[in-house]
Amino acid sequence: MSTFRCPVCDYVYDETAGAPREGFPPGTAWSDVPDDWACPDCGVREKVDFLAAEGEASGPNGSGEGVSVR
Repeated sequence: MSTFRCPVCDYVYDETAGAPREGFPPGTAWSDVPDDWACPDCGVREKVDFLAAEGEASGPNGSGEGVSVR
C-alpha cells in the first residue's frame, strides 16, 4: 500500500494504517479519502496537495499514522 505526505508539516497518511482518529480505518485507500479532506496536523492543505511518498515512513510500531518525517 502507499503513503502520502503533507508538503507543509510532513504528516504521512499510510493506507495500511488508515487514520482512525479521522474516521478512516486501516486499509482505507487514498482514493477513498474525500477530496476536501485537510491535513489533520496543520489543516491548511487539502488532499490534492499531498505528495506520494511510497515507503517513506512508518511509526515506531509500524503504523505510519500521523508520522512526521522531518
